[in-house]
Amino acid sequence: MPRFLHTADWQIGRQYSQFPQDDGALLAEARLEAVATLARLATEHAVDAVLVAGDVFDAQAVSERTIRRLFAQLAGYAGPWLMIPGNHDAALAESVWTCARRIGAVPPNVHLALEPGVLDFSAQGFVALAAPLTQRHTYADLTEWFDGAQTPPGLLRIGLAHGCVQGLLAESIDSANPIGADRARRARLDYLALGDWHGCRQVDERTWYSGTPEADRFRDNDPGFALRVDIEAPGALPVVARLATGRYRWRALAATLAVASDVDQLAGQLGAAQPADVLSLQLAGQVDLQSLARLRAAIGRAEAAVRHLQADLSSLQLMPTAEDIAALDADGYLGDVIAELRDAQSQGVQPDGTRPEAACVAAEALNLLATLLLEGREQAAAP
Repeated sequence: MPRFLHTADWQIGRQYSQFPQDDGALLAEARLEAVATLARLATEHAVDAVLVAGDVFDAQAVSERTIRRLFAQLAGYAGPWLMIPGNHDAALAESVWTCARRIGAVPPNVHLALEPGVLDFSAQGFVALAAPLTQRHTYADLTEWFDGAQTPPGLLRIGLAHGCVQGLLAESIDSANPIGADRARRARLDYLALGDWHGCRQVDERTWYSGTPEADRFRDNDPGFALRVDIEAPGALPVVARLATGRYRWRALAATLAVASDVDQLAGQLGAAQPADVLSLQLAGQVDLQSLARLRAAIGRAEAAVRHLQADLSSLQLMPTAEDIAALDADGYLGDVIAELRDAQSQGVQPDGTRPEAACVAAEALNLLATLLLEGREQAAAP
């Protein structure tokens, strides 16, 4: 019974410029580590081939060192690797693939399908119908030729493509690289291995997106897997199992704060974060000064515990109570300034919580002033 490991969207060479350099470097390194994990899993599960459905590289201009390092990660599996280019690494006349071949980085067990065609893997019991992208965007279905492709009897027909299955996105979205939703049925495929969608997703009983093996964005769509695919014989339905491959867990947390218990609940969530977490925190609502201090302390502890935490407090209003202002000894002029800023940050707020620039500036100024006063008070009280 032929067995495959289906993976895609490695995005090797991706730059995480939105993160600090040290965090970005570790997240990029995790993508290479995920490939080594795939090789290990392929050996452990004794698969007959690894199907890589595009976007092996994140861009055409990755360095030669990165190309060599990528192919070195494949050493843990000696069987055939079948790769097609995707939209990020399309098979242009001069591309990352031509560079890889020119520098001699491609091992002999790696089969690059840089043009459409049928690849014969009779020894492993299948033929592969490959639909690589030869340009970044196309609006024709490059898998259409699968329907009429002739293959030897007795061998599995495995499709390999990179693009968007029609009908999965909203009708208003004009998606490039379309793939017919019924391609597996029309082309008599035993399995259609797809790339482009970064989450693990089943399209029909014979068509799957494996998703990226290492999460790379704050979207809850099941990244971090490869698919083990068992097919007993031509015409039999594939049996698909998800195998975990990801190291980091990207999570988006959002909360609207109104009372002190909301801060306590959020602090509990942050306290449960793990070293492998990459967190995005979006906060709205309002807090008093004491709650803000507790919130900042919880964020600080979480930042030290996780791989990365980015917190957006721009929609969170600081509403100092009379007790807060009194505790800051902000009477007279400072007290008047705080009161004016507190009022100004609420001006023009829309029902959806968006605020004009002037209100945002007032909120930031109030936050900064109150924080400085609070720190000054704490320093004065320290022994």
